Amino acid sequence: MRHSLLALACLSLASLSATAHEPIAKTKLGDLKGVHLNEQGVLVFKGVHYGQSTAGNARFKAPQPATKWQGVKDATKFGDVCPQGGDVGRRTIVEGEVLPMSENCLVLNVWTPAIDNKTRPVMVWFHGRGFYAGAGSERLYDGARLAKRGDLVVVTVNHRLNVFGHLYLGKLSEEFAASGNSGVQDMELSLKWVRDNIAAFGGDAKNVTIFGESGGGAKVSTLLGVPSAKGLFQRGIIQSGPRLNGTPLAAATKNTETVLGKLGVKSIAELQSLPMEKILAAVTETGRTTPDFGPTTDGKYLPVDMFAPVAAPSAHGVPIIIGANRDEYSLYARELPNFGKRTEDEIRKELEPLYGKNVNELVNAYKQSRPDASPWDVMIGIRSSRFHVGTVRLAEVQTKVAPTYVYSFDFEPTALKAAHGAEIPFVFSNATADAKARPGAKEVEDAMSDAWIAFARTGKPNHKGIPEWPTYSASKRSVMIFNTKTTVVNDPRAQERTVWEGKQVVR
Repeated sequence: MRHSLLALACLSLASLSATAHEPIAKTKLGDLKGVHLNEQGVLVFKGVHYGQSTAGNARFKAPQPATKWQGVKDATKFGDVCPQGGDVGRRTIVEGEVLPMSENCLVLNVWTPAIDNKTRPVMVWFHGRGFYAGAGSERLYDGARLAKRGDLVVVTVNHRLNVFGHLYLGKLSEEFAASGNSGVQDMELSLKWVRDNIAAFGGDAKNVTIFGESGGGAKVSTLLGVPSAKGLFQRGIIQSGPRLNGTPLAAATKNTETVLGKLGVKSIAELQSLPMEKILAAVTETGRTTPDFGPTTDGKYLPVDMFAPVAAPSAHGVPIIIGANRDEYSLYARELPNFGKRTEDEIRKELEPLYGKNVNELVNAYKQSRPDASPWDVMIGIRSSRFHVGTVRLAEVQTKVAPTYVYSFDFEPTALKAAHGAEIPFVFSNATADAKARPGAKEVEDAMSDAWIAFARTGKPNHKGIPEWPTYSASKRSVMIFNTKTTVVNDPRAQERTVWEGKQVVR
């Protein structure tokens, strides 16, 4: 008897020990086994299916919710990456292993401080790389430190991309009228999963903030215009990804004709029967997909453009943070010959094919705005304008219908200065995890990460570590400048803003 009791006690202790390292979340669909990250003090659940496979007859259709299961399902490894071209393997190596790619990729990842009865704010991240590539499992989006710092739940999402997520087939069949937005429908389904299951991870389904950078910011912009997504999130953060409109129906139809021609097929059934690899090969060039697929203003699922000329009705009442980095284009220019070295005559010659007769006016305005900038930096500023001008134009319409906060990330964490994507580690509180972080990085991380956390918690980004951050208005145009000394400036770089009035911004 004593031996039996001792064995039972040992078994109980072993069970408790296993539970400490293998947390179990009890969702409405079934139990999930995650991982306890002792070093960070958080739990993570990886590769959780929120939707079923989109292969075969499910291709180009609205996603179907994941189904219930028996027993405990493993959630200790990231799930498959959605179909995409390019060197996706380099970006998704986890512990030396390249993540597989398949159409069974509707998965998400959850970081939480604890599984308990608390109701923590939830932040759902949509990844970057446009609408053509990327994954929520990329190392840049590790949510452990942000979850711990803010005592909140962080979710990252995989969803259909490129031709699989945005091929408009409504002209061929009414059944596929929303296929130009299949990838957006995936995002909406992930938010429904959050609504139904996040309480199992200590999250508050009624306090959800969606955020993203670059393509992820464009996804947040798009979801703000989707009527059926209204109420699934309470606020949004758009980082270097202002998107004012969807692809027009005529352009989406032309894109479809191009794809059908490349593949030599005429029907949807033929498209659904083709191997995933064959479709990818037909539309991929140097890692990107051609045509450039994205959300479609189809008049139904996405009834109107999100922010052109006004904010869509579904965006009314939704507070946002929106901003861009000072030197966005520096990331794209890193492989140009003689990086960082240009004369003024050279930049005028480089810019003329893009901006034509406007070149002199643009160069003069940016020189006035940035009096200490080199010709190279002036060129980078002008080429970054699509992010800056888009931010202003979206903010101008959204501020009429909801509180809108605008920022500029000006800190220079690397030789690329305040380049595209440079702010991501600061938002995720990962910037100072690198021992080689530049002086001032901690101050910027504290200011920015805590502002995002405050916004997710209350709808206002203010905290004691930054000056009072006022809402944006057409009269004052107040912008929070994140740098070694974070400050508020009214209408910063006004010359750059005004020189674009009435002009089309090019990529």
